[in-house]
Amino acid sequence: MATNYQTKIVALWMVFLLGTLFHTQLALMPLFHGLSVIESQKATTINEISGIMWLMLGFFILPMLAIIATVFTENKSYRVVHFGLTIVYSVLNFIHLLLDMLLPQVIWYQITLMVLLFLIGLLLNFVAFQWMKSPLRNNNSPERLTAYH
Repeated sequence: MATNYQTKIVALWMVFLLGTLFHTQLALMPLFHGLSVIESQKATTINEISGIMWLMLGFFILPMLAIIATVFTENKSYRVVHFGLTIVYSVLNFIHLLLDMLLPQVIWYQITLMVLLFLIGLLLNFVAFQWMKSPLRNNNSPERLTAYH
């Protein structure tokens, strides 16, 4: 059975996105119990944090687009760009993990989740690297021709 890197990559991106969403939700959970959440800086209007919100939007949209592109293309140049994207996300996750460790109040359940997300990112790097180095599949292979009969 051939290794389907695209399926593995899509699954890892989806797990990563779910973990990232849970990281955000976990940070807000104290609000549901009448407790305050940790603030990095006070903002008085949404415009003051607009740039951060756009960055967060981009952080979530790029993996979504990567999932779609990975499903629909095997292009060699896309594979290289995709691998680079996974590296960027691993670096950003590592920085985020370090910054969470430097907070005045270290929240260990968040650190545990960030370590897990970082490890998932490293696995994504590895699979994306394998996919980048693998030969392009021949669209006329017997496996593809019989799959549609």
